[in-house]
Amino acid sequence: MEPVIKHIDFKEAAVPLKRPFKTALRTVTTAQTLIVKVTDSNGRIGYGEAAPTPVITGDTLPSIEEAVGHIIGRKIIGKRLADSEDIKSTIEESMVHNSSPKAALNIAVNDLLAQSYGVPLYQLLGGHSDKITTDYTVSVGSIDDMINQAKDLIAKGFTTLKIKVGDDSEQADLDKIVAIRGAVGPEIKIRLDANQGWHPKQAVAVINRMQDLNLNIQLVEQPVKAVDFEGMAYVTHHTTTMIMADESIFSVADAARIIAMGGCDIINLKLMKAGGIDNALKINTLAEAARIPCMVGSMIESSVSVTAAAHLAAAKRNIKYVDLDASMMFTDNPVKGGIINKRNEITFPALSGLGFE
Repeated sequence: MEPVIKHIDFKEAAVPLKRPFKTALRTVTTAQTLIVKVTDSNGRIGYGEAAPTPVITGDTLPSIEEAVGHIIGRKIIGKRLADSEDIKSTIEESMVHNSSPKAALNIAVNDLLAQSYGVPLYQLLGGHSDKITTDYTVSVGSIDDMINQAKDLIAKGFTTLKIKVGDDSEQADLDKIVAIRGAVGPEIKIRLDANQGWHPKQAVAVINRMQDLNLNIQLVEQPVKAVDFEGMAYVTHHTTTMIMADESIFSVADAARIIAMGGCDIINLKLMKAGGIDNALKINTLAEAARIPCMVGSMIESSVSVTAAAHLAAAKRNIKYVDLDASMMFTDNPVKGGIINKRNEITFPALSGLGFE
């Protein structure tokens, strides 16, 4: 008989980070997440994860558990794995919003599907590459602290740094980037992430000042509030540095709207925002049609969902940028297996699905 989804289990995990992770929106010292296991009638297990990020997605651990265990999960029990379109649409349509629990179940179903075909997930999704290269994030701190973080990461083999800004005045942010660029030299790529911390004119002023100073900023991520699509367009139209939309893009409709406005140069795909792999694929296809490249990133997530995001990034040629350092920030990861991190390179085990043991 064809396998069906038999049962769904989940467990909370709380793992200390190696160092506090601070942005303009929050500070995290211990990562809390929910690990989801979807088992089929052949005994195969698909892994998923939902990371609560209330300030971005609105999802909390209690709301995720309720959605996974009692609202969405029960509707896919008994469905044939071969009817994947039905399973995935059921996950998506069971409730509005709640993108993180949807992502966890969608990831787990995709893991099962790839296992059933006997191939790694990135091959099932497109198989563009078998390895990717990630940046690493420098958290908000004093100038000396951020320089020390940057130098430590470079010593570990990272050639692209993502610097968190937007929690202070534009002059303070400018001073930080000038100091960091001076400390790391001209060869290291620098990306900035303001996490919605600037208003539009402020963003334009500081970004253009950085351009005038030849700081060679590769891109600036989400400079203004997520809901301020007009502000995103203003910044994009008044700067030459590439502007990336992150928190502004949760859905295909969001992507279509910002593309129509010329509101960004790059789109950041995150599974916890999109509600899983399939919606992220749809956004990427739309972006590719508009000749807009994508990045794949994550929240503070463990190796489970970061592995899923890495498979997505490796699958598609339009995904030009990777920001998947989150699981490397954990002191431990709750599931064994998944992606292999070596310096700034991410590779995949020779196992089907997501590659968890």
